[in-house]
Amino acid sequence: MYNNLLTLGPVTIHGYGLMIAIGIIAAFTVSSRRAKKVGLDDEAIWTMGLIAVIFGFVGAKLLYYLTILPDIIKDPSILKNFSGGLVIYGGIIGGLLSAWIYCRRKKYSFLSYADVVLPTVALAQGFGRIGCFLAGCCYGKVTDGPLYIVFTNSDYAPNGVHLIPTQLISSALDFLNFAVLSVIFRKQREKTGVTTVCYLLFYCTGRFIIEFFRGDLARGSVGVLSTSQFISILVAAFAVVILLLIGRKPKTAAETEETESAAQDTDK
Repeated sequence: MYNNLLTLGPVTIHGYGLMIAIGIIAAFTVSSRRAKKVGLDDEAIWTMGLIAVIFGFVGAKLLYYLTILPDIIKDPSILKNFSGGLVIYGGIIGGLLSAWIYCRRKKYSFLSYADVVLPTVALAQGFGRIGCFLAGCCYGKVTDGPLYIVFTNSDYAPNGVHLIPTQLISSALDFLNFAVLSVIFRKQREKTGVTTVCYLLFYCTGRFIIEFFRGDLARGSVGVLSTSQFISILVAAFAVVILLLIGRKPKTAAETEETESAAQDTDK
């Protein structure tokens, strides 16, 4: 695809950056509205979101540097190039960690805010992957199958060959994740943390699978797994721990009374 969408004098609008900006704005808007509906501070969403975006980009860049550490040791000048080179898991980790610290300082319930925000993170990721498609990064393996894309002017993907459209597949999965998480959030709103756990598990599962079809192998590996697959396993395990902790959370007085009432009705 062609990443340079429009040039006005010295200013060029790149598809990758435009899609990321659209995704961030969409995520902020939707999460702010949902926060109002459930009685959370919508202004805190904007502040926390801005902090998470900043540290998310920092985390994404740092994790990228870790994946190419041998190259950096050989040629430290690589660090001077700030264009491109982001690993989404670093962004997720950096964003969540900064949001958690913010909530701790403000004495907010982190999981309550995470339940509101994380579905919209999936929404932003959907737009971001369209940006990847326009730029040609995060491309798929060469394929002889009927589902393929051919790049002709990409600085990242090999041009002129049939490639699996992993960017568009990932984008579709992200938008589906947003839709499913939105339903879970409405249905399980009283169970704090469930939406957060579902986001982590859904994204990890999808990312682990899509990695088998990615063609950009220079992103590092851990044994037979790609770096992202290895992190997917760790994050999924972390999500399961959160789910177990949610299950062990003591019942509120209202929940206890409801359980006792149900038991009495059964005895009758």
